[in-house]
Amino acid sequence: MTIKRRLFCSNILMIVVPAVIVAFVGLLCMALLWITLQSGNSMHLEDEEDLRYIGWNMVNQIEGFMTDAPDSWTSQMSSLESMTEDGTLRIVVTQNNGLAYVAGEEQPMDSQLVQAADSIDATDAFIFVGDRSVYRIDNTLSSGNWSLYLFGAKQVHLDSGLKVVLALAAIGLIFVIFLTILMTNRFLTRFVVRKIEEPLDLLSEGARKLGDGDLDCQIAYTGKDEFAPVCGAFNEMAAQLKKSVERTRRDEESRKELLAGISHDLRSPLTSIRAYVEGLLDGVAKTEEAKQRYLHTINTKAEDIDRLVSQLFLYSKLDLEGVPMEMHSFRLDEFVTDFVDEAALDSRAHGLEITAERLAPVTVSADPEQLRRVLSNILENSIKYKNKAMGHLRITLEESGRLVLAHDGPGPPVHWERTAFLCSRPPPGPGPGSCRYPPAGRSP
Repeated sequence: MTIKRRLFCSNILMIVVPAVIVAFVGLLCMALLWITLQSGNSMHLEDEEDLRYIGWNMVNQIEGFMTDAPDSWTSQMSSLESMTEDGTLRIVVTQNNGLAYVAGEEQPMDSQLVQAADSIDATDAFIFVGDRSVYRIDNTLSSGNWSLYLFGAKQVHLDSGLKVVLALAAIGLIFVIFLTILMTNRFLTRFVVRKIEEPLDLLSEGARKLGDGDLDCQIAYTGKDEFAPVCGAFNEMAAQLKKSVERTRRDEESRKELLAGISHDLRSPLTSIRAYVEGLLDGVAKTEEAKQRYLHTINTKAEDIDRLVSQLFLYSKLDLEGVPMEMHSFRLDEFVTDFVDEAALDSRAHGLEITAERLAPVTVSADPEQLRRVLSNILENSIKYKNKAMGHLRITLEESGRLVLAHDGPGPPVHWERTAFLCSRPPPGPGPGSCRYPPAGRSP
């Protein structure tokens, strides 16, 4: 169930549940009140005793009024009228068979009750019909005969009990309303909040794991509510973050490897320049032609250094997964010849004789700078891992475009086909023939 639907159901139940419970409790209070009223119909004896008691007190007061002021006693009856204000009592006084005083509201049954009471030949009589009753008392004074008719209703007796029942019912109903609303609100709040807390806890835990470096964390949320796309987006974010971190790490490793390779490549022309300068200083080049060749080689190596430095500056600004290639079409046999001429003197000084034999005229499309790096690294590996005082490295180029570097050190000969000249990475590991070209992931 979605959160929106839960909120809708919660709002409906917040109205329906208290209304139903309050209606049920109200019916119980009405039933209790009805039972109380019904139980009052059997209290006739107590009603009669109340009316007799009230009647005798009124008779004593009226006799006093008549004795003190025989002609104006009715004016003193106002003290008794307060008893008739609520409508439950009515006072009627007759004197010498005539109406002398009336207080209170007449009810439809009063005339019948008077007739019934007069039919009883007694000093006093008590008659009731339904919930209406009358108490008659006859008396005689010097001024004549007079009678008191006191009309009453059962409400006189039940008034206090009914008020108690109504008060208790009202208090109980208010308490039930308050308790019902409180409990319903608490239940519905848990009903809604519990559905929100679970995904929030999962998101919080996932964010904490990401902050701790756990990029493999995924939120396993199976709900079908509004949090499902949020959790899905979090998982996608975590996956993308992991890819980004891995890509950054690979780029950084590639950059470090590239910069390390270029830095390594700088040593080769520097070594050659030093060797040729030492040869000039030592007088090895005795002819003018030899001196010019030495100076030309030194100039070429200096240009190589300049290009490597430019590449180093360029690569330091790029996020690379590989070295960018600058493809050119050139004669490979001429390129190899120039390389051998430039490297022969320096390699011979380090105990390696390098020769180029059977170079077929082959034109290739490749990056000459990267190819030069490859050949230079093979040459350095041959010098580093040779097992003789004077090693040999022979380079041949077949008409098919197959370039073979044969050496007498450890490892098999190195060879490339025509399509391999896109290679840009030097062969790793011991021996010049321990690498495979082109590198995995790159097509020639």
